[in-house]
Amino acid sequence: MSGCSLTDRPAPIVITKAVKPVLPAECRKETPPLSPKPDRDMSQQEIFDNWSADRTARNIGEARRASCVAAVDAGN
Repeated sequence: MSGCSLTDRPAPIVITKAVKPVLPAECRKETPPLSPKPDRDMSQQEIFDNWSADRTARNIGEARRASCVAAVDAGN
């Protein structure tokens, strides 16, 4: 006699349900623009430290946000 059961077990019940994502209205708002550059000349180091990385990150973030919203809308 072995330890395995010889009785037939019923197949498990699997339910597949498609759920469409819903984005909050806040996600659909465009990222606000950055404040304007100062009216004075900035040193090259100041530009690099304070503006370049900040503006690049904002623009990349906005592109990603817009792409995500478009992908959700395309799936609905």
